Amino acid sequence: MTNQSAKGYKDTLNLPRTDFAMRAGLLAKEPAIQDAWRKRDLYGQIRAARDGAPRFILHDGPPYANGDIHMGTALNKVLKDVIIRYKTMTGFDAPYLPGWDCHGLPIEYKVQAELGDELAKLSRPEIRARCTEYADKYARIQSEQFQRLGVMGQFDRPYITMSPDYEAAVMEVFARMLAQGVVYRQLKPVHWSIENRTALAEAELEYQDREDDSIYVLLELADPAELKGLLGLDNEPAPAHLMIWTTTPWTLPANLAVAVHPDFEYSAVKFSCGGRDVLAVVASELVEAVMSAGGAEGHEVLAVVRGAALAEAGLTYKQPLVGGKICPIVQAEYVTLDDGTGLVHTAPGHGLEDYGTALKYDLEVYCPVQGDGTFDETAPAWLAGKTVWEANPLVVDFLRSAGTLFHHHRFSHSYPHDWRSKTPTIFRATEQWFVGVDRAMSHGDTLRNMAMAACAKGPEDSGMEFVPDWGRNRLAGMVESRPDWCLSRQRCWGLPIPAFYTPGGEALLTPASVRAVAKHFAAHGSDSWFTDTPAALLAEYDPSEDPDLPEGVELDVSGLTPGLDILDVWFESGSSWFAVAVQRGLVDQIPVDLYLEGSDQHRGWFQLSLLPALASVGVPPFVTVVTHGFVVTEEGHKMSKSLGNAIDVVAQLGKRGADILRLWVTTQNYQDDVRCSESLIAQAEDAYRKIRNTLRFCMGACSDFDPATDSDDGDEHSLDRWMRLELHGMVRDVRQAYERYEFHRATRLIHEFCTVQASSVYMAAVKDRLYCELPDSPRRRAAQTVLHETLMTLLKLLAPILPHTIEEAWAHVPNRDPAEPDTPHLALMPEVDVDALDAAESVGTGWCEEMSFDVDTIT
Repeated sequence: MTNQSAKGYKDTLNLPRTDFAMRAGLLAKEPAIQDAWRKRDLYGQIRAARDGAPRFILHDGPPYANGDIHMGTALNKVLKDVIIRYKTMTGFDAPYLPGWDCHGLPIEYKVQAELGDELAKLSRPEIRARCTEYADKYARIQSEQFQRLGVMGQFDRPYITMSPDYEAAVMEVFARMLAQGVVYRQLKPVHWSIENRTALAEAELEYQDREDDSIYVLLELADPAELKGLLGLDNEPAPAHLMIWTTTPWTLPANLAVAVHPDFEYSAVKFSCGGRDVLAVVASELVEAVMSAGGAEGHEVLAVVRGAALAEAGLTYKQPLVGGKICPIVQAEYVTLDDGTGLVHTAPGHGLEDYGTALKYDLEVYCPVQGDGTFDETAPAWLAGKTVWEANPLVVDFLRSAGTLFHHHRFSHSYPHDWRSKTPTIFRATEQWFVGVDRAMSHGDTLRNMAMAACAKGPEDSGMEFVPDWGRNRLAGMVESRPDWCLSRQRCWGLPIPAFYTPGGEALLTPASVRAVAKHFAAHGSDSWFTDTPAALLAEYDPSEDPDLPEGVELDVSGLTPGLDILDVWFESGSSWFAVAVQRGLVDQIPVDLYLEGSDQHRGWFQLSLLPALASVGVPPFVTVVTHGFVVTEEGHKMSKSLGNAIDVVAQLGKRGADILRLWVTTQNYQDDVRCSESLIAQAEDAYRKIRNTLRFCMGACSDFDPATDSDDGDEHSLDRWMRLELHGMVRDVRQAYERYEFHRATRLIHEFCTVQASSVYMAAVKDRLYCELPDSPRRRAAQTVLHETLMTLLKLLAPILPHTIEEAWAHVPNRDPAEPDTPHLALMPEVDVDALDAAESVGTGWCEEMSFDVDTIT
């Protein structure tokens, strides 16, 4: 065939024509598209278009403003953006108000590192000013990075937890909780970070394996004859002891009691230790395990007794490290037989259960450990000035020399660490402010009971929904087992607890005084706590009008001293349902529709938003809780910059573009940990190309087609009808997946439709019609009718996932219906054509004959 004849043949074909490029060019196009969105104020146009529509509120959990975004925050923000865009396209008014958590140790820690030696020269307000600058810098950086991902929202006016209006709103929540009587101050053991010299809440801990000392210690009875008389062993010559077990030898200087379970049976065991016979009390069920651990030979049980009898007999023992000090045996239900000896070393200053025992038996809450982790002068002289970690081997050596160390070995176990400094924490008794989860509120119920009831109530009872559903039990488990919430922190960068102290040490902290401070913060910010006088801070406070001040108390405001403790940063973010959702007008009252965060937030933001909301207004802050897993390596290992195995989000944006990352996010079953690597993201890139080519084929094939004048429904049993059946079945299933937040399923269905039903079957089968039949032949028009509908349907379904690509493609749709908006992001989701699905059911398998005919024709 000559070139001339080939050219002439080509001219007889209806070849596809479109300017929608095969190559995406996302790196150049996406910033231009985003710039166009900003110039036209697309977010404002979307809000205006949905004005008066039903509201859907996804409340954004604030990330810390302390560095570039990472794959975890990218995953989180893309999921949220997909939901917001989808809800908007289903007719909801779905505003998105992003926020940043700006107070707290993560930022203060970074600033301290930057300041180095200069830190010691700066005042508290100066350090806070540096923290403000740091938080503001990274909030802006992260805002730009989130927007580069295609996230759309009110980024020109986000919520910032260090802003005066937000701080004042947090104070209002705090005042309401005070009014309910759940806030109190007490000397109590708390998790203490030695590295950062502050109390920590449960949510600020992470558990890591650590090797520690395990010791079994013999405690000499003060009067051995009392025990022997109780057991009928008056003639037994061996010295009598109690045996305890501990993994924290450094707490033994603070030992004030030994706890036994009243119902357990205890044995008096005689054995050889260090060449001498010893009589020791051990729980009967643990005798063999204890003797085996210590390598004792020829042990013999001489008598048994109930724990209650040991305690009620008034037996006492000699403190193992402090000469001359005598301590009691007490009863405690928390003693178990899981490990140890069944007798529990009790140090009220270093454990919550120990502390509870101290209150019950009027023991001193003694804590000889200072904030820097060293022992004070009340400890034995050979320990004073030593750190608790230095003390461990010293205590072991002391016990060994005294002949009271039955057994010692090193063992590995899971131990709480400060989540920021990665250093081990200790329990240390200090004066702190708490939220009591078991304190009766004004209506008689407790926070724990209310939270457990809220977790138990499902959507069928107008309660909370959890995606995945195991989140309900996880949150309930956190609430059921949690201790009182330690609110106070001994740090600089945060929202002050607005407590004033009299010269006598009494605290002024009432709902009225807090609300007065809140007004001052609203006008001047919380920095004013450290610069203004008590009179200025309490300018709106009238003691004579405060119903919560004790009657007859005359308060001299000028003589008050502002406290230096700050609020747990989780209380700040946990008050955002009020400070943002209510105060910024997203809802008139809670709950909002959705909270979506990582699975670690059952312990963190979910729980610590639930408690203030229940205490303040009596209802949960959310209707639905969606959680996603952590982003991990392809092998399932932890991903972090420090390990050198992190995928850099900013680098990926510069390499592949936002839509590829967004598609990768929506292909993942986020309910589990999400595996990420270059190769896995590359797979999303391949899927993107197949989707883009499907869109391009539809555009090219419809270049001379106007649905308003050229549409043709095709024959009843034609392949075109089959394609419409597949199309609307896909629409039904994808819409259902979106509604269930199953984005990986929605993406898979769309991708499979593009590659199988559309490309491999239908498009392959109708190419002859499109290229070879007369331009206006009924069969060709019928195929174009289907392809144009397919194009518009795919564009709308994909708009929440690939907003930039779909924006570009929308402009290239041939003869788009004038009734459609000029951007897909103002359009509505396609509706399922129920008639098409019903017709398919009525005609049975007739589709297959047409499809077989067309495919045979092509091949």
